[in-house]
Amino acid sequence: MSNRFTPRAAVPLTVVSALIGGAVLAGCGQQRDPDVYTVLNSSTDESYHRWDAETLARCSKQLGVTIEQQSVPASQVMTKALRMASSKSLPDVLQLDASEMPTFAEAGGLIPLKDLGLTTEDIPEGIVNFGSYRGTYYGAARTVNTLALFYNKDTLDKAGLKVPTTWAEMRETAKKLTQGKRYGLALSAGGAEDGVFQFTPFMWSNGGDETKLDSPEVAGALDYWKSLLKDGSLSKSTVNWTQADVNDQFMAGNAAMMINGPWQVETLNSKKGLNWGIAEIPVPKAGDDSVGPLGGGVLTVPNTGDEKREKMSAKIIGCMSGEQEEITYALNSWMVPANEKAAAEWRKKVPELDALADQVATARSRTAKLGARWSSVSLALQSAFQSALTGESSEAALSRAQKRATSGN
Repeated sequence: MSNRFTPRAAVPLTVVSALIGGAVLAGCGQQRDPDVYTVLNSSTDESYHRWDAETLARCSKQLGVTIEQQSVPASQVMTKALRMASSKSLPDVLQLDASEMPTFAEAGGLIPLKDLGLTTEDIPEGIVNFGSYRGTYYGAARTVNTLALFYNKDTLDKAGLKVPTTWAEMRETAKKLTQGKRYGLALSAGGAEDGVFQFTPFMWSNGGDETKLDSPEVAGALDYWKSLLKDGSLSKSTVNWTQADVNDQFMAGNAAMMINGPWQVETLNSKKGLNWGIAEIPVPKAGDDSVGPLGGGVLTVPNTGDEKREKMSAKIIGCMSGEQEEITYALNSWMVPANEKAAAEWRKKVPELDALADQVATARSRTAKLGARWSSVSLALQSAFQSALTGESSEAALSRAQKRATSGN
């Protein structure tokens, strides 16, 4: 489940524009049953597919139509949607990873949700931005996720240590907890989006910004990672680990703390005797906001040219993202409801995840500032980690990354 909510390889915008443009100009290509609607998502996992099927069954009953679910692996959603666009058979509702949505929106492939009667009332600004492109709201999130600090309660208690809240405390705590085959901390710094996702809380909380990778603030965040590696608190294998690998290390007792997301909770709870806790990711200095990345999917209405179907598609999204549906889905998936009122109810039911809800409250979208250009920055950062964590200076690695991100290569 670790990669379910992180972005995939980008499809070139020129390809997206050509396929979507052709589909929209031609209008609806095939005759459809007026009472049958399709939702394309990435719920291939048995549990998620079942939860979505139950949601769609309730919404079908409420709206008086039949809603069918079509699921493909997350890495294939974009290419599948583009193939459907080229054959003029786009789904009625398309669930995209929020990092992919800007590319589809920029190509003119999505209908603004407010034009179809959906509002952003009771949705935090960060989550509205998460589903927006250039200030226009295209994607409704049901639930969102972010990263947090997970820790082994028994290990910290035995060492007489408190959960760290600042970078200095985390460095010291991780150093003290590193013993034998156990590292103090595990995180993903691999050359893939997992690593970038995990770096953003350090970059943003330190005042760094994806628009200027060669700033002292971004270098300071990368230097902090380097200090943990130098202390021996992080495994040298960190540069190869995915978020799933990090979770495996934590569960095996090879790491006392880890940076990870709520999609690991189900797996963590499956291990008897593992007494874990969750806290916000430590910040450079006390009082700073811990700013993590928002992850998750958004529900969008593809631009098919059929206004009547598009209006019903919006009603389907409205039902799927209703307060009670959000709470149900969040409790199943260990995510946080997007709606503030739903999130408040959810907190009462899972108080152990309180810190996660606090972290979501200050989290932001990776694509909010750069839109479809995020993928270039991500690739540049991935390369920078690998170089900096294996010996190069952070400044040199990030200077090269900024040039690469700007050129788009």
